[in-house]
Amino acid sequence: MTKPKLQTKFEPGRGYSKEDWDAVSDNPEWTEEDFRNARPFAEVFPDLAESLRRSRGRPALDNPKKQVTLRLDSDVVARFRAGGPGWQSRINDILRKAAGLPK
Repeated sequence: MTKPKLQTKFEPGRGYSKEDWDAVSDNPEWTEEDFRNARPFAEVFPDLAESLRRSRGRPALDNPKKQVTLRLDSDVVARFRAGGPGWQSRINDILRKAAGLPK
């Protein structure tokens, strides 16, 4: 996929009118001073930035699960998978019991 060409002048037939083009094309180019004075969004609007950060995805867990690589015998894995969805959670429950940890 090629990157679209940056339009510097109005060309008809691109999904917007000349009036639309004129309404948004009055944004001046940034000067060196504008770049020097620019600050990060989170610094200018800390409360809004924090609310955006917090509002995405699932709430954080107090004790999140840790992904590990564990080599098990194939017949053991097949036995748990045969029980259907949730087989990894069942393995976790059995390991918690074997380790003497509360559920």
